[in-house]
Amino acid sequence: MFRGIRKMMHELKDDLQNSGDHPHANYHPHSSGFIGTEVLLVEQEKYVVLDNGIVRVTITKPGGIVTGLKYGGIENLLETHNKETNRGYWDLNWSQKGGKDIFDVISGTRFKIVYKDANRVEVSFFRPYDPKSGTSIPLNIDKRFVLMRGSSGFYSYGIYERPSGWPAFNFNQTRITFKLQKDRFHYMAVADDRQRLMPCPEDLMPDRCQQLAYPEAHVLTNPCEHELCGEVDDKYQYTMDNKDMKVHGWVSANPMVGFWIISPSNEFRNGGPTKQNLTSHVGPTCLAVFQGAHYAGSDLCPSFEEGEPWQKVFGPVFIYLNSAPMGTPCPALWQNAKAQAMTEEMAWPYSWPASPDFPKAAERGTVSGRLLVSDPFQPPYVWGGKYAFLGLAAPGELGSWQTESKGYQFWTQADANGHFCIRSIRAGVYDLYGWVPGVVGDYKFEKGSIHVQPGAVIELGDITYTSPRDGPTLWEIGVPDRTANGFFVPDANPKYVNRLFLNHPQKWRQYGLWERYTDLYPTQDLVYTVGQSDWRTDWFFTHLNRFKPDGSFEPTTWEVRFQIPEVVTGSPYKLRIATAAANGAAIQLFVNKLDYRKPVFDTMQYGRDNAIARHGIHGLYKLWTIDVDPHLLRVGPNSFYLRQRKASGPFTGVMYDYLRLEAPACSPSGPALASS
Repeated sequence: MFRGIRKMMHELKDDLQNSGDHPHANYHPHSSGFIGTEVLLVEQEKYVVLDNGIVRVTITKPGGIVTGLKYGGIENLLETHNKETNRGYWDLNWSQKGGKDIFDVISGTRFKIVYKDANRVEVSFFRPYDPKSGTSIPLNIDKRFVLMRGSSGFYSYGIYERPSGWPAFNFNQTRITFKLQKDRFHYMAVADDRQRLMPCPEDLMPDRCQQLAYPEAHVLTNPCEHELCGEVDDKYQYTMDNKDMKVHGWVSANPMVGFWIISPSNEFRNGGPTKQNLTSHVGPTCLAVFQGAHYAGSDLCPSFEEGEPWQKVFGPVFIYLNSAPMGTPCPALWQNAKAQAMTEEMAWPYSWPASPDFPKAAERGTVSGRLLVSDPFQPPYVWGGKYAFLGLAAPGELGSWQTESKGYQFWTQADANGHFCIRSIRAGVYDLYGWVPGVVGDYKFEKGSIHVQPGAVIELGDITYTSPRDGPTLWEIGVPDRTANGFFVPDANPKYVNRLFLNHPQKWRQYGLWERYTDLYPTQDLVYTVGQSDWRTDWFFTHLNRFKPDGSFEPTTWEVRFQIPEVVTGSPYKLRIATAAANGAAIQLFVNKLDYRKPVFDTMQYGRDNAIARHGIHGLYKLWTIDVDPHLLRVGPNSFYLRQRKASGPFTGVMYDYLRLEAPACSPSGPALASS
């Protein structure tokens, strides 16, 4: 049966460029008006059923676990072979101070109808903190589900809170998980250029695959579909930045039904717009991740102290369902889901959540202005922050928004002239942060925190980001965009290939690229010559260890060769190294002489983002500014040696974003010796 469905789906698949709404598609979009059958709520002994004639949702009572989802001719889209607690559920990971990680499927103990009329039903499944259990997270959790009249889907959101006086704990992750019918949902889509027919869950059993260097990655040795033989399956190949995570999901071919999670806002997610999260993966599994530590490590696990009060609303997110006649290309349902995501985004903040903890539009504020960039050594010296990212987050240090998890964040992208407007901001006290593509470093509004009152409209006018700079550029490597994208990414080893990423702009998502550095540089390390080398082809995207034949690893040292026509004394030269990711690494700088006992600079060990292993092109951004004594330099040829000295494993290393050497400010003016 599976083979027949896969064959049919191959026949239905069309080029993404021609995959707009099918002219005969019978979609059931969410309606802004109230049409169709009124919303019914049927309360049974152990279940609550919500039904609007399009969608029927069955939820356990009082647990709040979604066990049934009827739509589009399918009696239950969720996997009926799973236990009821393993179909559609909220979950979390937490730990006591110094204790082990605890996984918890959140099951309510109190059910309540929060709101009900013919057009909308909102129900609550509440679980209070139980200090007597010994294993209960010190939080009250209220899970909400909402069904609208005429809506092709339902909403869910959660209210997490703790008053003062409760025990300390670490909060590691929380999300919503849906497990779909494995015999129906085979086509997955997370982006325009990342959608495909996926392996079946049986392919991850020991007799059909081989586990690779970490548990989540497998090479398929005997898959149900022979065409997948030799491919790698790894859920981290389908992660996305928060800022890009609008919609993702699955398609069933018979009947043609799509299941999608739509995120109209990211204000409640931790880590800001560049935080990466899981989306969908083999299962078929679909996730709405609200808080997690992936691509950052424990820095993204907020620690609550003894007695610290807190509250946060996660969501709402929209579980959207669509359908189409047989013969419709699968990507057409994706295109329709994208359109629905735009509709939901325009409706944010929603007016209907019954919880007073979710502020409506009139209770929120707006902050606008224009960001200018100032650089006395870069013509035109002052310019509009083109496509800058600006955001409000909890007050903190420069760049602290990357590891902020307890509060809300509100981000936007400026236009080509630096004008920006941040809308729908919850009342509160924030710092304004940002960065500008093409400009190194982080921005923070220098005039103090911004107090946003309900309904406030705050115009900041022109604000200026003074780019980190001490002198003219002698040379630079890369483009400062906070990622390693653009540097050289090798082709994957054929034995580890995922065919989706062949000839793909995100080829860095292939498994095993950390081994390719040793393949390309088996005995001698990378040497980059300014003015001759090209960072797009000659600068490996990750600074890694070398694999040794005995299974151990050795540090690697990269060399940057450059010319200086005249050495200026009296002030140090400045080397700026922006790293896009780091995992247990330590970078040492040596100037013109490799004396391992006396580095000019050492970052010391830092980073736990694991972006190398999990196919990320970035993790947490960090900028290092290093003073280079002019007496270490000489007229003519010079060399900088960058040594990654930690040889602790295959995933130890850094991803560089950008490197720049600046001469002292008193240097004679003249053209920079920039690499091309």
